[in-house]
Amino acid sequence: MNYRHAFHAGNHADVLKHIVLTRLIALMSRKEQPFAYIDTHAGLGLYDLQGDQATRTGEYLEGVARLWGRDDVPAMAADYLRVIKRLNADGELRYYPGSPELARRLMRQQDRALLNEKHPEDGPLLKENMKKDPRVVVHLGEGWHVPRALLPVQEKRAIMLIDPPFEQADELKRCTNSMKEAISRMRQTVAAIWYPIKDQRSLTRYYQDLTSTGAPKLLRVELYVHHQDSPQGLNGSGLAIANPPWGLEEELKELLPWLAKELAQTDGSYRMDWLIAE
Repeated sequence: MNYRHAFHAGNHADVLKHIVLTRLIALMSRKEQPFAYIDTHAGLGLYDLQGDQATRTGEYLEGVARLWGRDDVPAMAADYLRVIKRLNADGELRYYPGSPELARRLMRQQDRALLNEKHPEDGPLLKENMKKDPRVVVHLGEGWHVPRALLPVQEKRAIMLIDPPFEQADELKRCTNSMKEAISRMRQTVAAIWYPIKDQRSLTRYYQDLTSTGAPKLLRVELYVHHQDSPQGLNGSGLAIANPPWGLEEELKELLPWLAKELAQTDGSYRMDWLIAE
């Protein structure tokens, strides 16, 4: 599955990934000590939902557009929607923040963002988007080398998002290898892998690999907008989160049923469980 960020910006998978990311940042911010946000496959940082790539798929209409303008969203979605509202001050949903822009806007003064994007067009655009913020460093290297290149960080606390385009057959394996390397280099890293769900059988080996990453604890969070074995294509998406901060599980118990209902296309559901329990 080719998951180029621009074509799918704001879809149901982005909504899940980005709300959870905002909660990771909020929960890590409860302690005064700084943290680093690391993004291995960062994308552009900002997307135009009226642009050619987004309008070609229209996926955002069944994603972020369903939450836009609502006043009955759970408190956990507030930071996410507040950033989007600031980007669209005229009240029309047009601009959508990728993970780097969300992180940049929600980080504190003492935190840093270390972003990586090797795509020859997207990388320079990301660098341009971020150049005015001294807390942000953009690398244009190989995303799979990021754990060994950047960990451990001086802050001793880190959130790492592993979110590749899934253009190659071996990328799930490379994701688990990256998580394993991140944990081995800095055991307390909050490492999150985003992954698409087409059919559950193809993920069996991936789930097994996750259990051998060496993570002290590992939470699996999945949101489906179609039945798990539907032939629709992208039936849902998931996040495997190593070392989730205290409080995240309780928040997601409230958030996931609401998202499953609001973002369902043919059949909405969710799953959350511990692949590695403490």
